[in-house]
This record gives sequence, structure tokens and C-alpha cells, in this order.
Amino acid sequence: MVQEGFHLRNRYIFLLDLALTAFAVLASFVIRLDLNQFVLDYIPTAAWMILLACIIKPLVYRRFGLYQRFWVYASTPELRLIATAATVSSLLVGAGMFGLYTLQVFVFFPRTVLAIDWALSLLLLGAVRFAPRLLAENRRRERLPAGRLRQALIVGAGDAGALVVRELQKNPQLRLHPLAYLDDDPNKQGYRIHEVEVVGTLADLPAELDARPVDEVIFAIPSAPGAVLRQLAEVCRRYGVPFRTMPGIYELLGGVISISRLRQVDITDLLRRAPTRTDDERVGLSLRGKRVLVTGAGGSIASELCRQVARWGPAEIILLGHGENSIFALLLELEESFPALALQPVIADVRDAGRIEAIFQAHRPQVVFHAAAHKHVSLMEKNVEDAVTNNILGTRNVVAAARHQGVERLVMISTDKAVRPSSVMGATKRLAEMLVLDAARSGAAFSVVRFGNVLGSRGSVVPIWERQIKAGGPITITHPDVERYFMTIPEAVHLVLQAFAVGQGGEVFLLDMGQPVRIVNLAEDLIRLSGLEPGRDVEIIFTGLRPGEKLTEELAEEGVARLPTAHPEVHRLAEEPPLAGAALSERVDELAQLAQDGDVDAVLRLLDDSVPGGHIRSTPPPDLTSVV
Repeated sequence: MVQEGFHLRNRYIFLLDLALTAFAVLASFVIRLDLNQFVLDYIPTAAWMILLACIIKPLVYRRFGLYQRFWVYASTPELRLIATAATVSSLLVGAGMFGLYTLQVFVFFPRTVLAIDWALSLLLLGAVRFAPRLLAENRRRERLPAGRLRQALIVGAGDAGALVVRELQKNPQLRLHPLAYLDDDPNKQGYRIHEVEVVGTLADLPAELDARPVDEVIFAIPSAPGAVLRQLAEVCRRYGVPFRTMPGIYELLGGVISISRLRQVDITDLLRRAPTRTDDERVGLSLRGKRVLVTGAGGSIASELCRQVARWGPAEIILLGHGENSIFALLLELEESFPALALQPVIADVRDAGRIEAIFQAHRPQVVFHAAAHKHVSLMEKNVEDAVTNNILGTRNVVAAARHQGVERLVMISTDKAVRPSSVMGATKRLAEMLVLDAARSGAAFSVVRFGNVLGSRGSVVPIWERQIKAGGPITITHPDVERYFMTIPEAVHLVLQAFAVGQGGEVFLLDMGQPVRIVNLAEDLIRLSGLEPGRDVEIIFTGLRPGEKLTEELAEEGVARLPTAHPEVHRLAEEPPLAGAALSERVDELAQLAQDGDVDAVLRLLDDSVPGGHIRSTPPPDLTSVV
């Protein structure tokens, strides 16, 4: 019975190795000696060498894993493995032959035979194992579908571009033929990678689209800034050529997409700035071995936060959320991706002070990320009482439990709408910030992270616009001059983790988000990336700016200094909370009582009085006809 690991095809390779090993030894003697001399004097020596080689070499090959591989996928690492195995086995055979010669088991021993045998073994060993790959590639070409293949121009001739070309060559069913590369590296110009030539730079894209029969452009530079991607996408749009991009590494590792399924350009690729980076070493050291609790864990940002935290080897993650379905889905995903990680799903409402205290006492978290909140501006205008109890009282309960149980660090996720708020949601989040910062005055390492709109999160503009586009339009926007700061979900999570890693307590952190983006430009980009034309295929309707609504959001009050941190793209605000201590506690108690009594007008007046620059009462109830 063949040992486990010998697949059917590898059994044949094993038998072939035995035959070729004997052949290599005989051929070595014949090459080295005259045939007559070999027959008269060296047959005993050759017989002993064949015996040793047929015993030692297969064992060495087995030890190096040459019988546990699918050679259809053989590549450079396998070639190195073959060379190593051939060399080690030949050295062992040579040592054995020298030992037998010393013992005078045979008389004649031409030493150069060993070198010839090594060269022949290496050649035959490689030929046997690379033959399946060559045969497989020939079969793929024979199965090439009938009809003209679409011609793809690859932008980027680095590792990612070469990977795309190999995938296209190996998968003819994709019906895409790599035509040429474009790359800005001058050392690559005119060279061929996987038989595909580098014909120019990125600036040559218009000329190449004019000169070549390009059916599709594939952007294979995952690390390129959004401005470059945006420029190339605009060129392709003018020429009417489809444009796709290779997924980033976080998508590949997360299993979101495979290399062979290149995705359409997404709106998150087109930020008008380079994406932020995380100081991984600092974050990893701060999270490894810690018990981490995440509130609102089922939300889009919090769930991504859980995925990123899981990468750093925490002792345990407590997934606290009010919605059982989202917590259950996240639990299944994390269990599959991180089977060794301890996960504790907890269904609870942050407004239940006793329950939150009991959870903290039972699990004793060392790190808390507080993401639970009502965030939809228009809905909170119609549900003022719930905004107060969830965003303000819920935060007070989490902060109080964290202090009682000695939590080492807490980071609260806030919003730019908390600055000079014109909405109930923004005002309640600003008071939640005050509660966190007030707790930090006693020495707790509690911090606040404030950022703008998050592309792709639940309820954000992009998913809503995508539904409107699929329905044929129109897209609804309040005003043509509305501007917002935007970031991606990974950027939002990176900022939270970075703030956690560098925070000492009492800070308000924000990301350098560049310049605000006009909402109408974002909508037009999304329409074009859907293969349509704004105004012709999908109409954009402006519903009118509502009273009290801002044209441009702010990340900090005017005159508040932005101080540097250890991370170049994360800043700390030098601002003092307007309410603290007993005054803050009394204000929150009063708001809680008013919310319980259902006195909305009084709640709005008190919010305006509590938050700097607040003008919530001037914002009438929304009509829900727009999404921004």
C-alpha cells in the first residue's frame, strides 16, 4: 500500500524516477568511459551505484516533498526545490560510493561519473515534473474558445500586472488576451514579461487606445493613489473602453474577490487623495493578548474593526450589539477566518445600564471600542428621544462600566456632524464626546475619534445612489454646492486603531482627509462608472438645501489648533470640552428626563444650549426626499 500523500499521478512519477535514476547512472558511465571498458571493468561499480541511487534518491525526493505536489502548477520555487533535492541526493550517493570503494567492495571507480550523474538527474528530474505543466498549458490553448478574444491593455508591469497576465493566459475561458503593458518604470520599457511587451508609460494611454485594438483596460497597480486611477478612468471613459482594476491586498486576504475575477472600478478607488496608512507595529503591540470589547459590533464600521483587531492576536473579542442577526453573521465570519480566536457574542442594548455593567464585570475587557450609536441624521430628527437615550445615555453607561472595571483604553467613534451641529444626531454625539473626555480627566486613557462620511457604510450615499441608478434614476441631492469629507471603511478603521495605539487619554483625533468633495461630482462619477452618462441616462435632481443644513461639514471649530501625533496623517485637536464634571452630569440627567417625558422642544433647546455653535432648532423635520 502506498503511503498517504502519494497521489495517483505521483505514483507513476515515483516509478519513472526509479527507471530514470538507473538510466542516469548507466548513461554517466557510458558518457565517461568507452563501452568496452565499461563492460569489462565497471559493471559491478555501476550496479552498486544504481542500487544506492535507487534507494537514496527517492527517499531524498520524498523528504523534499517532490511526491506531494501537483506539478501542473510548477514554477520557480519548485525548480529550486528540484535542484536542491537532486544535489543532496547526489552528494549522499557519492558519499556511499566512496564508502564502498574504501571498503574495496569494487575495484574501479571513476569519480567524474558522480558529476555527470548529478547533471543528468537534475535534467531528468525537472523534465518529468515540468512536463505536466507544459501539457496542461497546451490543453488550455487547444480548448481556446472559438471567436475573437477581447484585447486587454494592462496598466502596471510590476508583480500585480504580471499576476494578471498569467491569470489571463491560464484561463482562456475569460476570453481576454493580454495585449501589452503600460508602466512608468523606464527600466521596463521595451522588455517582455510573460511574453507581453511593455510598450509605454501611463501617459501613453490615449495614444495606445488610438493605435491598438484595445477592448478593455486593466489597472494593476493596487498601491496607486486615487488621483492616478481617476485620471486613467476618465481617459477610458472618453474612448468608451471598459476599465477594471485589480483588487487590493485586503480584499484578497479577506476573501472578498479572487484574482481571476477582476472587479469593476469602485467609487472608493477614486478618493481625491492617497489612502491613509496604519502603523501596524504600534497597533499590533497594543492589541496582542488583550481582551477587546466592541459595542455596536454588527455595524459596517464596527464589524470591519472586529476583522482588523482579530488579525493582531487578541486574547478575546466580545461582540456586543443590539441586532442579533448582524452579530450572528459576524460571528460566523470570524469563526471561519480565525478559528483559534476566542469570540463572545453578546446581545445587549447600551441603554440598559445594569446589563452593560454586568457584561463588563463578566468579561473584564481591557480595550473598548465604542461604536454603538444612532447615526442617520434625518431619522433622528424624527426620533429625538431615542437619539438622546442611545447616543448620550448609552455612551454614559459604557463609559461608567469601563471606569468601574478598570478598562485600560477606550476609543469612541464620533462624527464631523458633532462640530457646530445643525442636527440632533450631531448634537447628541458631541455630548457623548464630552462624556468620554470628562472620564479621561480622572486619568483614564479614553479618547475620541472624529471623521467624516464613510463610503460604503450602511445608509451612506453610495449604496443608496446605486439603488437609484439601477432603478433608472433620478439621483437626489439637496444642493449642487454641498461638499463633504469622505473616507473608506478601511481608512475609518485604521484611524480608530491608530488613535487607540497613540492615545494617552482625553484626546480628540481626526484624520487628514484632504479637501472636501462636491457631492454632485461623486454622483456623476458613480453614474459614469455604471456605464451611463449623467443627465442623459440618469438625471440628478436637486431638492433644495434644508434650513439649518450646512453646505460644508467641519472637523473642528474655527480657531482650534490641530496638533501632530506619532502618525503623520492623524492629528489631535487642542480643544477643551465646554461642559465637564458636575455640570455635564446634571445636563445629561436633565436631557434624560426630558426625553423620557417626550418633551422634544425642551430637548432641542437644551441641546442648543449645551453644544458650542449648536443650531438644532433652526432645522425643520426632514421630508426624506434627499440622501445628503
